Amino acid sequence: MKKPLSNYAFIDGTNLHLSAKYLGWEINWATLREYLQKRHNVTRAYYFVGYLKKYQSLYDDLTDYGYTLIHKPVLTLPDGSIKGNCDAEIVLHTMIQLDNYNKAIIATGDGDIGCLVEYLSGVDKFKLVIACRQDSCSYLIRKAAGGNIMFLDYFRCKFEKSRRDNYRTHTRSPPFHHDTL
Repeated sequence: MKKPLSNYAFIDGTNLHLSAKYLGWEINWATLREYLQKRHNVTRAYYFVGYLKKYQSLYDDLTDYGYTLIHKPVLTLPDGSIKGNCDAEIVLHTMIQLDNYNKAIIATGDGDIGCLVEYLSGVDKFKLVIACRQDSCSYLIRKAAGGNIMFLDYFRCKFEKSRRDNYRTHTRSPPFHHDTL
């Protein structure tokens, strides 16, 4: 008998991080990863982010927590700001992996991903959108998700990184064991 497929998460790391930062808090990525695994049977969580060498320790931590990182080269714009839009990579990897998961969890508030959510719903591969906050979540993705959407700010007490977590991050967390999934 064939083993049933598990669920995969596709996370726009920058979108969630900046939305939480705007609200004055930081996401505890280890807690979110554990939640995804225990509550939604997510065995693979892809985390999409632009690559900057100065954040290598964060990337190492995310890998230790059990995320599979997909980096996009960043562009430095004429005004000095940095751009690392990962929308196309999220869509591409979600489609590449389509036959390998039962349902997809899409973590972003970006409306450009709404068409992906609509497609996944149409082929019975969509489970949930996770966005940081309702007021910054695009109408397009909210519409595509229907009632299958969760806002992290409603659960801030569960997903907020504490000062103690900051200390642990700088002293290196124990690795996430993939075989415990």
